[in-house]
Amino acid sequence: MTQIPWWRGAVIYQIYPRSFLDANGDGVGDLPGIIERLDYVASLGVDAIWISPFFTSPMADFGYDIADHRDVDPLFGTLADFDRLLAKAHALGLKVMIDQVFSHTSIEHAWFRESRQDRTNPKADWYVWADPREDGTPPNNWMSIFGGVAWQWEPRREQYFLHNFLADQPDLDFHNPAVQQATLDYVRFWLDRGVDGFRLDSINFCFHDKQLRDNPAKPLEKRLGRGFSTDNPYAYQYHYYNNTQPENLPFIERLRGLLDEYPGAVSLGEISAEDSLATTAEYTAPGRLHMGYSFELLVKDYSAAYIRDTVSRLEATMTEGWPCWAISNHDVERAVTRWGGHPAQPRLARLLVAVLCSLRGSICLYQGEELGLGEADVPFEALQDPYGITFWPNFKGRDGCRTPMPWLDAPLAGFTSGAPWLPIPQEHQASAVAVQEHDPHSVLNAFRQFLAWRRTMPTLLLGDIRFLETAEPVLMFERRHGDETLLLAFNLSAEATQVALPEGEWHALHVPGPDAGHADGDQLHLPAQAMYCARRA
Repeated sequence: MTQIPWWRGAVIYQIYPRSFLDANGDGVGDLPGIIERLDYVASLGVDAIWISPFFTSPMADFGYDIADHRDVDPLFGTLADFDRLLAKAHALGLKVMIDQVFSHTSIEHAWFRESRQDRTNPKADWYVWADPREDGTPPNNWMSIFGGVAWQWEPRREQYFLHNFLADQPDLDFHNPAVQQATLDYVRFWLDRGVDGFRLDSINFCFHDKQLRDNPAKPLEKRLGRGFSTDNPYAYQYHYYNNTQPENLPFIERLRGLLDEYPGAVSLGEISAEDSLATTAEYTAPGRLHMGYSFELLVKDYSAAYIRDTVSRLEATMTEGWPCWAISNHDVERAVTRWGGHPAQPRLARLLVAVLCSLRGSICLYQGEELGLGEADVPFEALQDPYGITFWPNFKGRDGCRTPMPWLDAPLAGFTSGAPWLPIPQEHQASAVAVQEHDPHSVLNAFRQFLAWRRTMPTLLLGDIRFLETAEPVLMFERRHGDETLLLAFNLSAEATQVALPEGEWHALHVPGPDAGHADGDQLHLPAQAMYCARRA
C-alpha cells in the first residue's frame, strides 16, 4: 500500500515570530518564545508549523530582506535556539517548515555589498543591473509592489538595480547559474539541520525578462489587487516581464531534485501572478513544487459564487498538483474582519475554519485564527510597516494582522514584559488563550474540536471535490473518497436561510465546532453562519 505523504491534507500553522511570544522582554517575539508555546500549538491538532523569516536581517521588511541565509538574527535568538525548537517540535509530532526568500536579498547582504562596488567584481553579475536610458531614466517601466518605480540608481556602477519590492531588497539575477547554485546550497544547509520543508516567498519572481521589455498598461477595470491595492501604480500594468518567466520552471525542477534527496521534505510556493491559479497549476506539475497557494482567497470577495469559481478553476487546471488554501496570513487583513466587519464575530470565526478545512488540499492557518481575532486598528503613529506608511490612509498596511498574540487578559497580554513592538488591542486581550481555554463554547475549543474531527475523516483529507450550484449565500459541495460521499453546506451570511437538499438519501453527521443546520424532508435549514454535513447512504 502506498503511504500518503504527511503534507497531503495537512494543517499548517503559520507563526509570525515577531508577534508570537517574547521570551527576553525586548518587545519582539523570538525563537525561545516559540519553544515555550509549542505544547499549545500541538494541542490545536495541527500537523506542522511554518515560521516566517527569522534570519539575519536589517528588518526593512521585517525579515523578508535577508542579509545572511544561514544564521538567526540576534533579535530572534541563535542557531542553537532553532535547533532546540526543531527538536521539541519533532518530539511533539509537529513538522517544521521555514520561509525561504529566493528572488531577492537585503541591501546589506554580503553578496550585494560586493556586487554594487563596480562592474568587474566576482559578484558583479549576481544581481539585476541595467544601464540607464540615454536621458538617465530607468531602463524600462517596471513598478515595485511597494510603490514607485522598481529601479534604484547605484552611482558606483552608474547603473540601476531592480527591486520588485522595497529598494532595500535588490533582485538576484537567476539567469546566472552561480546564483541558482548558491540558493540551492543554503536550502541544503537547512535540510541538513532537519527542517521538513519550505514556504517559498514570491517563488515566481526569481527570473526577469532578459530583454527588459516594458510591461503593457492595464485598463482601469482590470486593476484587481492581489496582495496590493488598486490605487498602487503596480496595479496599472500587466506583469508579463518582471516575473513568472519560463526559465523559472527548470530551476524549480532542480529545487525539487534537491528536496527529493531528503525523504518527506516539502515545498509550498506562494504565487502572485497575472493568472495565479494557472501559474499554481503549472508550478505544481509533477517534478516541481509539492504545493502552491495564491492570494485568490485572501481578498474582500466572500460570496459563495466567488469561492466556488476560484476553487473550481484551480481544480480544472491542476490535474496532478496539490493545492494549499489560506484565508489569512501576515500580509492581509484578518479574514473574520475582512468578511464579517467589526467587531469580530466568534460564530463567523468558527464557520470560516470549517469552510477552509473542508476544501480539497492542505491548509495554512495563521496564528490567532484559532482565537477568532479580528483585524487590529493600528493608528498611523504606531505603524511599523513601510508598505502601510507609503499608502496611508487608503491602505493601512499589514500591521493590523501582525499585532502580538494575546495569551492572557492583561495589559501586555502575556506577550512581553517590555514595550510591545505593535500595540495590543483591548478586544484581543479579552479573546486571550487563557480566557478561551476553559470556555467550552470558545472559538479556540471549537477550532480544536473541528480539527480533531477532520483528522478522522479521510474523505476530507484526501477526497475529490465537486461543487453544487446554489444561490447566495449557500456554498455547497461534495467530497468523495473511495465509497464515501460527503455533502457539506455552509451559510455564509448572518441571516438564516434554507436550500433544497440534493437528491438521494443522506445521513446527517455531527460536526463539532461551528453552528449546525438540519434537514427537514428535502429542505435544508441553515441558521446564520452554520454548516451541515451528511453522508450519502
